[in-house]
Amino acid sequence: MASTSKANLTEDDEEEEEIEHFDDFTLASSWERFISEIEATCRQWSADGPKNLLEKGAVHLDYSNKIYRIKSELKDATKIYSMEYYFGIDNNGNISDWNCTLHDLQLCFGVKEFLVISPQSASGVVLDAPESSKLLSAVAIALSNCSCLWPAFVPVHDPSRKAFIGIQNMGTIFTRRFEADRIGSQVPVKFMHLEGLYELFVSKFAYWTSDHLTHLFKVYLMMKLTYRTLPNDDENDGIQDADAENAESEKMPDGGNLNRKHWDDDCPWSEWYSAEDPVKGFDLVTTWSEKVIESSLEMAEMENASPHEAEKWILTPNLSPNLDSSKGDRIGFASQLQLLVSALDMSFEAQFMEDFVSVENLGSDNLKSSMVIPPPTVLDRVLKDLLLEGRQFPDFAKGEHKSSRAIKGAPLESLFAQFCLHSLWFGNCSIRAIAVLWVEFVREIRWYWEESQPLPKMPAHGSIDLATCLINQKLQMLAICIEKKRELNEEFQDCLGSNDDVFVHMEVEDIQVGEESTSFLTQSQDFDGKRDSPLILEGFNESKTSISKFSTNSQDAYSADKSTSDSKRTGSAGPVGSMKLLNSCQSLHAPFTQNAPLMTEDMHEERLRAVEAFGDSFNFSAQLERETLSSDMSAFKAANPDAVFEDFIRWHSPGDWENDGSKANDKWPPRGKLSQRMSGPGNSWRKIWNDAPSLPAYEQKPLLDPNREGEKILHYLETVRPHQLLEQMVCTAFRASADTLHQTNFGSLKQITTKMDQLYHTMASTLRPLQANLLSGNSEKIEDLKRLCVALEHVEKLLTLAASLRHKFIQAPRVYEAIFSDYYDFYLPNMGKGSADVDIQKEFDLKLQLRVNERQVVSNMFTPPTANQSWRKVLSMGNLLNGHEPILRQIVFSKRDSGSDCHYAVSTRGGPHMDDQQEIETYRMYVCGTSNDLRVALCVTSYD
Repeated sequence: MASTSKANLTEDDEEEEEIEHFDDFTLASSWERFISEIEATCRQWSADGPKNLLEKGAVHLDYSNKIYRIKSELKDATKIYSMEYYFGIDNNGNISDWNCTLHDLQLCFGVKEFLVISPQSASGVVLDAPESSKLLSAVAIALSNCSCLWPAFVPVHDPSRKAFIGIQNMGTIFTRRFEADRIGSQVPVKFMHLEGLYELFVSKFAYWTSDHLTHLFKVYLMMKLTYRTLPNDDENDGIQDADAENAESEKMPDGGNLNRKHWDDDCPWSEWYSAEDPVKGFDLVTTWSEKVIESSLEMAEMENASPHEAEKWILTPNLSPNLDSSKGDRIGFASQLQLLVSALDMSFEAQFMEDFVSVENLGSDNLKSSMVIPPPTVLDRVLKDLLLEGRQFPDFAKGEHKSSRAIKGAPLESLFAQFCLHSLWFGNCSIRAIAVLWVEFVREIRWYWEESQPLPKMPAHGSIDLATCLINQKLQMLAICIEKKRELNEEFQDCLGSNDDVFVHMEVEDIQVGEESTSFLTQSQDFDGKRDSPLILEGFNESKTSISKFSTNSQDAYSADKSTSDSKRTGSAGPVGSMKLLNSCQSLHAPFTQNAPLMTEDMHEERLRAVEAFGDSFNFSAQLERETLSSDMSAFKAANPDAVFEDFIRWHSPGDWENDGSKANDKWPPRGKLSQRMSGPGNSWRKIWNDAPSLPAYEQKPLLDPNREGEKILHYLETVRPHQLLEQMVCTAFRASADTLHQTNFGSLKQITTKMDQLYHTMASTLRPLQANLLSGNSEKIEDLKRLCVALEHVEKLLTLAASLRHKFIQAPRVYEAIFSDYYDFYLPNMGKGSADVDIQKEFDLKLQLRVNERQVVSNMFTPPTANQSWRKVLSMGNLLNGHEPILRQIVFSKRDSGSDCHYAVSTRGGPHMDDQQEIETYRMYVCGTSNDLRVALCVTSYD
């Protein structure tokens, strides 16, 4: 029994020893497992390489397309950490090149690829010093185990301090340690100046303070200073205005001051709205390349150096956030045209414009509240600007685009186009506001008609431009009718005045009736105002034969062919070549004829429909043109008393006279015959000839009855259907808006020219249904018009930017062309999108290097501060640019030691910067800040 118990006891002891041996050598602590997890992740990232990491979900940073990041979660006991690996595809770039966009830690410590490990907490930083040391040690051990030479950083302290500690194993005997911290306020005066920062860096490796003065340390320096122009926004307008007034009052004896000029006062759209300057200002970055500093005295001299001594000037524009905003709150032609399109959509709800004036006819309360009209004073001011101011006869072709006439609207300077542009800004461009303005506008037009006053901004002569909209044609014809009406009234008054003068003369002189009374009777025959001189061409023409073809000029016409018939000839413009009359061997004379009656587009269409309704279109068209044809025949008879119907046809319609084949035109009598259509029985032309009296044009009744046509036009304007009015307003407003923007002086930017051409073609195709009156309520064309507004908005934004840049860099065209071209490429993907689809996540960031001859233009933008501005801010930093201190100063100090004597100092991948003499950057300090903010990052390389 005893032996058995001893044997059992021995077996139990052996089992306990085996169990104790397993626990001692196979179980790892949580910290060791944490290191192992870090090591496994780093090995995987290192083995994958940058290209494979991109396929596994690595993303580029928002502010840089060259730096990528991949993330992994790690767990240590109850805490979870996040480890991020930052890397680039091309690692051949120079970190000291400040022109490229770098990560904050790359700028601070001069590294390329690196790790950042931080806790997943609200602050994202390690607030406990022992924890940060433990975390950094774990990362260092894991990187050493997997032979990775990546630097690792841990964020510490308060997040606002942007503090980091880090370490990098560089292989063999070198180790780099990193530390960064920030002073957010109350920066010591010493560190506001370059001399104090230099001494701070030297103190990191000088053993005694006296060494600063007795020893000359070879320190390498790079510096970048950033200047910012004063922002062009409303917040600073009050300050700038006050300064400008004070400065101007010093110059002007009476203490007055000039009005401040807005940036777009000379732009064509400034008459209608004031655009926000899309360029808020500029950031100018001046960089000094690496130079050697050996004493603090040199740093003091460098602080007084001018920015013009810098090797590079980099310019970055600060654009307005509203330039590419998706909110759609930008005010311009495009925004107002959208309101006009909405008014067009509502215009189908009433029969007359007066129906929209009354509030009771607007329907819902929300609609009533949104259609508030401006007060009467605003209405009077708009009508005054429309009808009382401006040129009476503007140049319609001025400022028009070559494709402008493809849009059936009114010319930009015409009365109706100006009405449409005013309506965009009248009230909120609602249908009610437009109706109120239109009703008052038509009333004013009627006043001009009744008082026979010239219609402003409309030509009173010439033919009707059928390429414009119908309302513009009507207004043009009304202007002509007013002018004709005035001429008749003036001639009537002249005749009355001459009649009264004769009666007074007869009573005073008591003359007898004789030859003088005969002369009086001859004059009194002109009582109705007819012209008695056939050589006065106004209102008449010789449309069938030009004067250049006459054998004699018009002044010699009455001295030729002295015969019995010549004494009866009146209203002749001269003989037509060598043509002779059929019944007498006399020259055929071309008469002065009245101009054909003017007709608008709807009058032409009405006649065309009447002609199509009858089979015999030739005879019916002659009936429609009876008045004109009869007038020409009467004038021809007066100029050629012995003429017959065949003579008139030979002159008026040569195609209807068939010669016998003889080429001699001077033989008499001429041989030939009428065409079949003219010689047929019951020919309407011959009937008109037989009925036409022999009267010269100046004795005939005018073909155009101005009173009748004027009243018809006013009736049309007063009873036009709302949707017909709005359709023409939309076409005209788009055309006028585009023509106004086209007048912008944007230099030689080909992108703008191309976009303007495309815009006009798009407008012409989109507005074509409105020109043909094919629009109906709730039509899909309304959506097309809204998309057209978006297209116009994009072009309007680009034009505004181009005008602003050219205004600022008119003496440096390469600069504004380069900035605009870069922004155009940035904005182009959004050109085909609506405001809600615009990608606003990506920001425009351009860094343009300036040439030497362009620096002065940029320097002039930094206007010297006034006396009031100088005392507002105490200058604490040097390197002033026209009195402006830099808003940011970045400096890199470095010290290099030779490692050629150490056989361990070999160049390794990811190691320090070494040249051919094996110099090692032992100390590096990055300083960034202003007089109120200072951040310092120190990197030390040690021999372990």
